[in-house]
Amino acid sequence: MRTNNIVTFSKADVLVLSLASLVSAAGFLWPFFYRGESLPKTQIYFWLAVAFSFLLVVVQVSNSRLDSKSVALLGVLAALIAALRPLGAGAVGIEPMWFILILSARVFGPSFGFLLGMISMLASALLTGGVGPWLGYQLFAAAWIGLAAGLLPGRDKLRGKAELTLLIIFGVVASELFGILMDLQFWPWSLGTATSLSYLVHGDLHENISRFFTFHFATAMAWDVPRALFTSLLLALSAQSVLAALRRTQTKAAFMQPIEFTERAKA
Repeated sequence: MRTNNIVTFSKADVLVLSLASLVSAAGFLWPFFYRGESLPKTQIYFWLAVAFSFLLVVVQVSNSRLDSKSVALLGVLAALIAALRPLGAGAVGIEPMWFILILSARVFGPSFGFLLGMISMLASALLTGGVGPWLGYQLFAAAWIGLAAGLLPGRDKLRGKAELTLLIIFGVVASELFGILMDLQFWPWSLGTATSLSYLVHGDLHENISRFFTFHFATAMAWDVPRALFTSLLLALSAQSVLAALRRTQTKAAFMQPIEFTERAKA
């Protein structure tokens, strides 16, 4: 019986991934629940989560859940995304990487999408010199978008205009989500304490949520709207052809299928 050609996590891997994601989610959401006297240093928690996640990649390879063909494809797609990302440098929100991540995760599944988002964002940072305290946030934001894209319904059945509409809607949502997550990583430090949009160390949950979203929509929409429009345009123009190519690759390469060797009979 033929198995589905997607990368999957074992139960132990899911546990490690869940723990790493919880740690990183705390790194995003701490401003709404923190009650300390001074702002914490959150970067260490992100790097712990990143270390957990890259350990997960090693375990996936060693357990043959990522076979050699999957590793090769993961590397090629990560390199492509890393090369595409700098093309939008200098233009607000113009990031031509997301459509490849979304379409790849759509074909190869949520586990592959998570790994691809994390590895491609790291490769992009190394390529462009964009390594800094923000990188841990970017890694998990991209990984979660890849994971969510792989979890979209109807991967095996939905096709045509219905699938394209679903992907475009997801592209818009993912673009906004990435902007929100990136704002969360610097908002507490960005405005000091003197403005009506500043983070309040001892503020209640409702007050800080209100301040954050006011800050976000007042400052970041110049990035989020172009990112959403550009990603949607690329998906609308290329989704069907790219999906067809990726699905042919998935079928012909027979990912996660054992390689059978036959011995030629001796004369």
